[in-house]
Amino acid sequence: MPEAGNAAREAILRRIRKANAEADAGAIAYAEIERGYQQAAELNATMLVELFMERLREYDAQVHEAETTNVTEMFANVLTANGMKGALVAQGFPRQWLPKGFAWNAEASADTSAMNRAAGAVVVCEVAIAHTGSIVVKGSRRLTLLPDRLLCVVREEQIVETVPEAFARLEASAKDALTLISGPSATADIEMTRIRGVHGPRFLDVVIVRS
Repeated sequence: MPEAGNAAREAILRRIRKANAEADAGAIAYAEIERGYQQAAELNATMLVELFMERLREYDAQVHEAETTNVTEMFANVLTANGMKGALVAQGFPRQWLPKGFAWNAEASADTSAMNRAAGAVVVCEVAIAHTGSIVVKGSRRLTLLPDRLLCVVREEQIVETVPEAFARLEASAKDALTLISGPSATADIEMTRIRGVHGPRFLDVVIVRS
């Protein structure tokens, strides 16, 4: 019996050593992959924001610019222009940016049905990518999918140029639920008829807050 136990133990250890060796070989091969694509910013701050806004407009998003001193006023203008009397508010959204006179409902107190009925939602950005015109939102996944209109605040310093830069910033959030948004939800059928709002909000408003 002891000999049989030793044989089983050795068999298990051999499998572990083999698996470790294969994993190490895979890591080495991955590290040796040639990466000739751009991984760092080449644009200055002004050009970076302009590129990001250009990409957003190409995706049919509405872009608004604000200063830290008039974010609240800008939000009020966007809501009023779209006939909205309130919206759902993502957890962590700066309350001081919410204008008075509107109905604000917290994400935590809204179920799926309430989110489906909501006219819109406001969320904050974790990082934004100028090359792709993408906004990364941490958490609040249902808020980015169910309401008809999504309003997102992007601080100027959150905009990076490339995808590798974005993933470097998101390293600490690797285990969190992340949503990448590139314009309003849209798809096209076989006849190339563009349909909006199938997989998410039909409308996307982005407020860029300049430092």
